Amino acid sequence: MAGKYKVITLCGSTRFKEAFMETQKRFTLEGNIVISPIFFGDDEEWTEGKREMLGDMHKQRINMADEIFVINAGGYIGISTESEIAYAMAVGKPVRYLESR
Repeated sequence: MAGKYKVITLCGSTRFKEAFMETQKRFTLEGNIVISPIFFGDDEEWTEGKREMLGDMHKQRINMADEIFVINAGGYIGISTESEIAYAMAVGKPVRYLESR
């Protein structure tokens, strides 16, 4: 049944794993399909090529979504998340935030 459920892609710093998990659970139980990053926390092993690939994959997640929801715990929004917000806005996706900006 395509289109029955809103698709929400979560964006934000992966240091906020707990906030991502809580938000994903809440939105899912509210009847949404939630797309979230897979990797959290320690990213020291990622090479530049891996970072680029993961960034491109996240833009595809944004393309698949009806909207994005930014996990900006404590008001924090990093450079990568800022670029994801700009990308989402450029392709016409609504942007909502955990904490008001």
